[in-house]
Amino acid sequence: MDDDAGPRSRLRQELARGEAELAQLERDHAGLIRASESSNADDEHDPEGATIAFEREQLVSIMSSVRRTVAELRQALTDLDEGRYGRCTGCGEPIDPARLEVRPQARTCVACAGGSRSR
Repeated sequence: MDDDAGPRSRLRQELARGEAELAQLERDHAGLIRASESSNADDEHDPEGATIAFEREQLVSIMSSVRRTVAELRQALTDLDEGRYGRCTGCGEPIDPARLEVRPQARTCVACAGGSRSR
């Protein structure tokens, strides 16, 4: 078993989970759009319309966040393939394994992520 098997497996699991969540969110969004198209609610003047608009924007925001995470996970897999995984893109030092456990797609160490490391 190569050293990358653990991180690779974790990244693939997280990626599959993220892609499944994104697919469900996209179905939910499409359903919300279909439902609002058949409604005659006026988003500006109908109290229910404001709720629908809020839900739609909230869903779009969540989808954007999940898309970003999926892209980061794909990049982490590429980094793993190219031997860069686990190294900070800011300072080049190893990323703490505890950080990678919580956020396997992390590309920076805590100091660089927070901007506290002088370069």
